[in-house]
Parts: sequence; structure tokens; C-alpha cells
Amino acid sequence: MVVVAFAAAGCGGRDGSGTEETGAEGTGSSSSVSSSFGDLTDVCQDGSAKGATAQGVTDDQIQVGVLSDVGFTKNSEFGDAAKVFTSWCNDNGGINGRKLVATTRDTKLMAVRQQMSEACKQDFALVGGGAALDALGTKERLTCLLPNFPAQVAQLTELGADLSVQASPSQSIGYLPYYQFRTWLLKDAYPQSANAVGIINGDSPVTKVLGDIQVESTEAAGGKFVYNDLYPASGVSDWTPYAQSIKNKGVKGLIFFGDYKQLAKLESTLSGMNYKPDWIDANNNAYSQSFLDLLGSSAEKQNNLVDLGGVLPIESTDPVMNQLKDLYKKYAPDATITLPALRAFSAWLVFAKSAASCGDNVTRACVMSAATKEAAWTAGGLQAPQNLTPGAAPSPCFNVEKATRSGWEAADFGPDQGAYRCNIPVKRWTGQYGNGMKLSDVGKSMSDVQ
Repeated sequence: MVVVAFAAAGCGGRDGSGTEETGAEGTGSSSSVSSSFGDLTDVCQDGSAKGATAQGVTDDQIQVGVLSDVGFTKNSEFGDAAKVFTSWCNDNGGINGRKLVATTRDTKLMAVRQQMSEACKQDFALVGGGAALDALGTKERLTCLLPNFPAQVAQLTELGADLSVQASPSQSIGYLPYYQFRTWLLKDAYPQSANAVGIINGDSPVTKVLGDIQVESTEAAGGKFVYNDLYPASGVSDWTPYAQSIKNKGVKGLIFFGDYKQLAKLESTLSGMNYKPDWIDANNNAYSQSFLDLLGSSAEKQNNLVDLGGVLPIESTDPVMNQLKDLYKKYAPDATITLPALRAFSAWLVFAKSAASCGDNVTRACVMSAATKEAAWTAGGLQAPQNLTPGAAPSPCFNVEKATRSGWEAADFGPDQGAYRCNIPVKRWTGQYGNGMKLSDVGKSMSDVQ
């Protein structure tokens, strides 16, 4: 179950132990590093801010936590993003002179509650991280009034929770995820597939509910399912029976929800049968070189598509992406930029901008108030505009990448606003899938946030 839960969430971090600190000193080369990022000016800056205004805030630094399943995944994207951002920020003076110090909280998949308890004792906020089973710590987080600026959220309890600002385009409670992408697939790109959609999902309580949401989203976009199956969460040694069922049912559009390593095996079996659906939604967890390597010849034989949901592709030559790549080369040259890393950087940017706006008086109430006033947040140009006001509808913008043997490339999805397509309105769900936890659920309110 935990393997599939992680794969569905797409979370990770890989920078060592759960208590490693990064960013306290910077690199001492501020003269060669711009303090602007994309169209954001002076993200970090020197100053003379003073005062222990909140937990984790002193005259000299601001202590934040980074949730990461590093002990389980060995994947470093969140830790790397924290290292790059805090080093760059501190080289430009930090937050009005206070250095940013990031401590990775190694949740090891199942240790979310324990690490959240540690964060509650030390951190000013959580920034740029995530955990596949993040809901295990939501009650503790709200009880200690700890703000969260996550790179991404996995479970519905945390997804719609209070004291959380999701800076990058992502799923929102009450709205169908990937609806715009599925509408494009079924009405514009491959209308012949609309009456023959299939979905295969990992068999775990976590991913089953996510799969149900995917079914509603697809049906709302005009799709009709002819195949709906689960595979064992521990993986499958022989995908032949599943591939045969997909072929026998005449599936023309396949949604895969789970570990992309298993998808690569399934596609190899389908290719061996000379069966090719019109499209395969590989889930954006598969947006990596690793998946392409696993696909091998199936990258040409099958049509793998992923929706980046309004985040600039890593392959983009846009100046802001080039700037990010330069920062990684300087501060974490061995790290790989991933989609979760882009989301993490967006979270760091909005946190830093919001904290800087508070001047000397860096408090949780001030930072949250500033962040939630961002009605068109683009992370300097890394993403489509996102309204961070609590309860706001998610961005309708999406963008699609296609897997090829030579790498990922943009699909022909009809962008109408720069790199994105934004002309398909969002749609609310009608199913009962759960709600986010609120401060009132733990006997608190926003007036308690200082």
C-alpha cells in the first residue's frame, strides 16, 4: 500500500537525515548572484531586522522545516530545492538580514506524526516539502498552529486544511483534477477514444479514493469507461493478464495511477501484443528521464502523455527556467531538477516574499496574511497564475508533455496563454471524497494564530 501511496502522491526528498540543516551560512558570493528571480525583484535582501518575534525567528535567522520521505524514497528533490533556495537567498542577505535555515524532517513515509511533532517544537513554518501520507500529521500541525507552504499535498485531509498555502498549481478540494486535460484528450485530440476509456489503479485505500475522483473527472469530460481495474500494491510480476484485458476490452485511452515502474512493464507487454491505445495518461509522476529509460522502445510504440498542470516544462528555454538551472548549477550541481522541485521553488519564493513584507515583525499571522493576498502568483514566471486566496478556484491552465525516445516534448494541446492552455473552465466534483481538516476541528481559530 505504501509504495502505491507514494507513487500516487509523487512526493519525495533525498538530502540525508531528517535533521540536516541547510542554508545557515550561504556561500558568501552574493556579489555574483542576482536577488531577482524572473519578474520578481529583490526576493531576498540584506537588512537590520531584529527580534524574536515568533518560534523559530531570532535576530539572525528564521528556522523552517522541510517534510520529506527521504528515508523511504532516497529521492532528494525537496532537500535539493531547499539547499538551492536558502543558499541563494542567504547570499543576498536573507530575509531583511535574517538567514534562512531549513531542517529536513525525514518522515520515512510512516513517521509523519513524529516529525510533525518535532517541527511543532522548533520551526516557524514548513516550506517546500511534502509527504505521501501527509494527513497523518495534519491534526498535530493545526494544533500547534504551524503554517505549511508545501511543494505538493497528497491526501485530502491535508489538501483542504487550514494554515496551508499551495503556491504551485495543484488539485483543490471540491474541484475535479485533470478535467481540462481530459477534455482536450476526449473532445479535441482523440475523440474516437471517448467511449473506450480504461483506468488501472494501485490497490490501496489511499489511491482508491484518488482513482474514484479520476473516474468522475474523466466522465465529466465526456469519457465512458469500458475497463476499471486494480493491481496489487506490491507490484505485478506478469502484466500479461492485465494487458490482455485492456486489449480485449478495446481500451483506446488508458489512465494509469500508480508506480511508473509498473507502467513501463505494462507497456512493454502491450507493445509485445502489438496493441497501442490512442493515448496513455502516465500521470505526471512519470515526467522524468527515469521513466523514459524504463520505457525503452515503448516510448515510440506507445503514446504517453502527462499533464504538468500549468507548470513550465523543465525543457523550456524561457529565461526564468534558464535562471533556475543556473542556480542549481551553482548551489547543487549534482542535483536533478524535477517537477516537484519546481513546485518546491514556487513555495519557497512565496514564503520569502511574504516574510520579507513583514519587515522586523515576522509572525505567522503576518506571513500567512501576505501570502494569501497573492491573487495571481506565477513564481516569477515558473507557472501559470494561481490565486492563493483561501477557497479560490484552482487555475484552469494546463500543459501537456509527450514522451519520446529523445526526451520529453510539448504535445499539440493548443496553448492560448504562453506555454499554457487556459480556456476550459474548472469544474466542481459531485462525489463525497472527504474534506480538509480545519482549525475548528482541533478547537482553534485564526485568532489564535500569532
